[in-house]
Amino acid sequence: MPDIVFILLIFFMVTTVLKKIKLKVHINYPKAKNIEKIEQKRLISYIYVGPRRLGAGKYGKTQIQIDNAIVDMNDISSIESNKLNQQPKLIVSIRMDKNTHTGVLIDIQKQLQDAGALRINYSSKPENSGGSSSSSM
Repeated sequence: MPDIVFILLIFFMVTTVLKKIKLKVHINYPKAKNIEKIEQKRLISYIYVGPRRLGAGKYGKTQIQIDNAIVDMNDISSIESNKLNQQPKLIVSIRMDKNTHTGVLIDIQKQLQDAGALRINYSSKPENSGGSSSSSM
C-alpha cells in the first residue's frame, strides 16, 4: 500500500504544472454577464495589459506583459507567432484592466491578426461574484 501511494505522489508531482508568472501590471477585471470557462489551461497564452506596478500601491503607465516580461506593442506579433508554431491550437487570452483605453485592445488585436492568432479569449469577472473567469470569442 505505501508503494502505491508513493507512486501516485510522484505521478502527480511530475504532471502538475506550477504557475511561474509574476504579474508586473495591475489587472482590475471588467464584469460580464455571460462567461464561459476554458478547461484546457495548457493551450492558453496570456497577455496582461494594465498599469505597471511601481510598489507601495502605486501604478505607472499602461504596459503589456507576456509571460514574465514587459513587451513593446510591436513585439506581440512575433512572440505569439513563435508560440503558434509550437502549439497550433493555442488560444490567446487577453487579461486587460477595465480602465485601459480601447485603442490598446484594438492595436493588440491587429498584432494578433498579423501573427495568425485568431482564437482570442477575453478574461472578465462574473457580475455576481468576485472570481475571475474568461469569455471566449
